[in-house]
Amino acid sequence: MRNLLLLCLPISLWAQDPMSLKEAVRLALRENKAIAGVKAGMQASATRVDQARSGFLPKVNYTESFARSNNPVFVFSSLLTQHQFGMENFAIGPLNRPDAMNNFQSVVTLDQPLYDAGQTRNAIKSAELDEKLTGEQERSVRMNVIGGVAKAYYGAALAAENLKTAEQAMRSAEADLQRAQSVRAAGMSTDVDVLSIRVHLAAVNEQRINRAAELDVAKASLNDALGLPLDTPHTLTTPLAALDLPDYDLAALEKEASGARPEARQSKLAADLAETQVEASHVSLFPQISFRTAFEADRQRFVTRGGANWLAAVSLRWNLFNGFGDKARIAEAGYSLTRAEADRGRTDSAVRLQVRQAYAGLRAAVQRIEVARAAVAEAEESLRITQNRYEAGMANVTDLLRNETAVLESRTRYLAAVHDQRIAATMLELSAGRLSADSEVLN
Repeated sequence: MRNLLLLCLPISLWAQDPMSLKEAVRLALRENKAIAGVKAGMQASATRVDQARSGFLPKVNYTESFARSNNPVFVFSSLLTQHQFGMENFAIGPLNRPDAMNNFQSVVTLDQPLYDAGQTRNAIKSAELDEKLTGEQERSVRMNVIGGVAKAYYGAALAAENLKTAEQAMRSAEADLQRAQSVRAAGMSTDVDVLSIRVHLAAVNEQRINRAAELDVAKASLNDALGLPLDTPHTLTTPLAALDLPDYDLAALEKEASGARPEARQSKLAADLAETQVEASHVSLFPQISFRTAFEADRQRFVTRGGANWLAAVSLRWNLFNGFGDKARIAEAGYSLTRAEADRGRTDSAVRLQVRQAYAGLRAAVQRIEVARAAVAEAEESLRITQNRYEAGMANVTDLLRNETAVLESRTRYLAAVHDQRIAATMLELSAGRLSADSEVLN
């Protein structure tokens, strides 16, 4: 049991800055590139809302142009707009064949929509829904990053404990070798026992080598999840110990997931967006009214010999026939809405299934922990008795090696069960849509 209790102590993977799981999560939320990318997407979505709202505001433009021509119509109209037209300009010769002239033109225009049949309103609503969709995507990325960090963290912790278990099995096998050599020296056994234990020791050493390699990979995987260079060293302080969990209500978890999971919210928002697009597709069937005003200055020289004029107008535009394109767009929007509603139902079912899978995995892991804990204690006690019996010549080397193997396997199964319970608890929080940097399962 003493060896079993050691498994619950804090884990030191490599001597550097200590880091708990919650600290690792906060570090990942700050450093992970996926978080930075989705935040930029949220900012872009917010600017699209501002772009859509600009449809209610007037559009003011200024243009400056220069033209020179001897075209009779150009010359005649330019003289009028420049306020330079005189009686002499009615002469037939100059009227038909005028000299080339300049026209510097400055125009300021203001366009204000008065009625657009809800086009701007639908554009704003669509942009706001898209912003909310991006926000749910950001929630999803954050939760997946947290889940990924938890998996990598516990993976590194499990690899470290497996290495400790293999090293402990090495020390036990070496003690058995010394014990066998002593028994042989006393004439109570032959070289066969010593050779058998040496073979077992080599097998355990091979496992230790594999566990050390697995630990190196696990450390690199953790750094990758954190968004750090792969060789960054840490000391993990959250122990690989079984969690004391509350009694979860599966039905309540499924209901919570249906409303809280980012995927569920995204599917609802996608349906709302499709409904907005249906409304927007009907805009082309209604008239649109706009107001326009302009101020114009025309000059023969850049600042002199010119005049100014203004214009104010109200216009109505009504699409009477567009080659059935509008009808097709309305039909397309309707089909998109039907698809979005179907996807919403499918997403809800998938979310509930993921909750059930995580719940079943957690229950199984909890039960495995109890079974494996008892197995470890029994295997260790059986090994102790067999070692004493072997020294007294009452047990053979086969019994000894069988018990050594049983201890190693039971400890490994216990560690795997604790690891799986930790991960399953995190995945249950994730599947319910409640996983955050402050979740209790990360303690």
